[in-house]
Amino acid sequence: MSFPCLSLLLVIAPLIAADGPVLRVCSDPNNLPYSNQRGEGFENRLAELVAHEFGARVDYTWFSQRRSFLKNSLGAGLCDVVIGVPSELDSVTVTHPYYRSTYVFVTRKDRHLKLASLNDSRLGTWRIGLHLVGNDYAPPAVVLGQRGLAANIRAYSLYGAYGEQNPPARLIHAAAAGDIDVAIAWGPLAGYFASRESTPLEIAPVSPATALTVPFTFEISMAVRKGDDALKARLDAALERNCEAVRSILAEYHVPQIAMGEQKACGSPVHSPALSR
Repeated sequence: MSFPCLSLLLVIAPLIAADGPVLRVCSDPNNLPYSNQRGEGFENRLAELVAHEFGARVDYTWFSQRRSFLKNSLGAGLCDVVIGVPSELDSVTVTHPYYRSTYVFVTRKDRHLKLASLNDSRLGTWRIGLHLVGNDYAPPAVVLGQRGLAANIRAYSLYGAYGEQNPPARLIHAAAAGDIDVAIAWGPLAGYFASRESTPLEIAPVSPATALTVPFTFEISMAVRKGDDALKARLDAALERNCEAVRSILAEYHVPQIAMGEQKACGSPVHSPALSR
């Protein structure tokens, strides 16, 4: 083969590879344990798992998951899939849920607090850390406020300052450092960041699971645009075929997994959360 022909092939080959099937995913570039640009989150891993099932590669559009994220990313046609959304969301078409998790209490293990309920009277004397989501507190604040505990709440921004790495970790670190008595956080965030603290922490599901009509457990699905039923069906089938791999990835990231019903994508076995480290 002549040198010019070989050179031409070397130029064309990457372009041919790039034209193969793709799974277009909108994801946050700095949002561990879910995703980041280095592909270190569990949603990155799940995207790769599904893409492998499709015989495709993942093509990311990076977009911060702030207000109007779905409208401005998936809804704007920048991608075809978002890997994790609440299953009840009605602005998109969602797959069958592939996991269910819960808000949890996070306390230092050496304090032996054994906190298990929002009805615990000791909360009235404790500093309670919550994530601040934009200008709004996470859902447990509603119940705490109704019970006269608003003054006990300490806010930790879920988003942090511009460029800050892993801002949700600040809340969990505050519990480990003793700056607060208890953190109440969404399970995947709590489990992942608690596992990275040197101080042993105890994690317990928030109880009751619903208080004052505020739910603390949520099922999570993948999202596609309204009406994209063909892609939804392919995603459902891929999740069902890979349930054990999905559960294994979630467990690796210390995500508390609560049992789901039989009609879910990965719903049959009962999973108890990993409630301490």
